[in-house]
Amino acid sequence: MPDMKLFAGNATPELAQRIANRLYTSLGDAAVGRFSDGEVSVQINENVRGGDIFIIQSTCAPTNDNLMELVVMVDALRRASAGRITAVIPYFGYARQDRRVRSARVPITAKVVADFLSSVGVDRVLTVDLHAEQIQGFFDVPVDNVFGSPILLEDMLQQNLDNPIVVSPDIGGVVRARAIAKLLNDTDMAIIDKRRPRANVSQVMHIIGDVAGRDCVLVDDMIDTGGTLCKAAEALKERGAKRVFAYATHPIFSGNACDNIKNSVIDEVIVCDTIPLSENIKALPNVRTLTLSGMLAEAIRRISNEESISAMFEH
Repeated sequence: MPDMKLFAGNATPELAQRIANRLYTSLGDAAVGRFSDGEVSVQINENVRGGDIFIIQSTCAPTNDNLMELVVMVDALRRASAGRITAVIPYFGYARQDRRVRSARVPITAKVVADFLSSVGVDRVLTVDLHAEQIQGFFDVPVDNVFGSPILLEDMLQQNLDNPIVVSPDIGGVVRARAIAKLLNDTDMAIIDKRRPRANVSQVMHIIGDVAGRDCVLVDDMIDTGGTLCKAAEALKERGAKRVFAYATHPIFSGNACDNIKNSVIDEVIVCDTIPLSENIKALPNVRTLTLSGMLAEAIRRISNEESISAMFEH
């Protein structure tokens, strides 16, 4: 069996190190930096010939820099005769640009990125909670889209929630919320239906479900600026919710997310470590991070040993 080797770019160094620790190995020796003009510089400093290589690199902000690091690392490893290269992308950037809406003159950038990765020699992709699962079909190589929900669910079960109800922040997240509700002792579910009655009128949040006197668990795949999430929490509290917890896999936290969360009525925001947090976000007392290192390490081990990934999520 080929030697398994882990390499990492500069996007998620702490997560990469945690994964390596879980696998009782060390990260490969690679110098990933910049030339004086800002171009990505990569040099692999160890033998990888015939190896089973895993590159751990989220394509989070700065998205283009991290994406280029990933593809240049793949090219360097491919030219060094690596046997198989798996791109481990905990957070897959550009995933929200996955379709043309009403034939608008816009790109399908998720497909562009998929083609880019395939063209440089990626043999397989391992990612977490794709924004749209159909993105897997954009690739011509196998894609393992694993789920952060078991880690989030484990934390929910330790929260001593009082008469909990799982809340989907929009219609599009109903399937995710329903799955969590079923696993959370088959609890009830509510949906926030965001509507704009007419042009130039503020958006109205209509809550479908009874949340009065209950602990609400908002679940989503990502938190970006947090504006909609914070408004959803306000609407839930106005309807009598006791406490509001927000769970999400990917902590993008862009723009004024820090101020939004700091000034919100959300009791706690729980996210995973697919994207490093800024110091401002880390300083917020109501933000907590869970690690996916154990799950990703197990997925990497299974891929390397040609074992089933889906078996990890059989309940």
